[in-house]
Amino acid sequence: FLLTTLLLERIWASAPARIVVVASAAHSSTKTIDFETLRQSTQSLTGLPEYSVAKLANILFANELARRLEGSGVTTYALHPGVVATNVWRSVPWPIEKLIKPFMRSEEKGAETTLYCATEDDLRDESGFYYANCKLKEPSALAKDLGLAKKLWEQSEAWIQ
Repeated sequence: FLLTTLLLERIWASAPARIVVVASAAHSSTKTIDFETLRQSTQSLTGLPEYSVAKLANILFANELARRLEGSGVTTYALHPGVVATNVWRSVPWPIEKLIKPFMRSEEKGAETTLYCATEDDLRDESGFYYANCKLKEPSALAKDLGLAKKLWEQSEAWIQ
């Protein structure tokens, strides 16, 4: 949020421009955003509940940003790259990591939807949508909640003041 808002004037000046936000299908496993605990340290053993909220927030941010940038020539996209075999899994115990990584996407395959959203000509007039596997995908109902997106934006502004 902070980086994007700091760069926004330059992005506007560069229009047509795109802002691509990496989220995750994990966003759909959360049912709410608890603003009181959002900036606290991870409380769960796995961190997955907090990760899901963060990825929901990414989609809400992209949606609200699209609304605010409408007609500016700047478009936004949120996406799920897939489960990618990166170093993010480094803290998973050795035997489990070796068992799960073969079922994950390569880093190159994981980058495909990001690149698609950043460069595909057919998307240049679309904004605020969610993609997976280089295709438009319906996010969770909560990820489409315009009131929640606005509230998250306002809270994020307050946090960076």
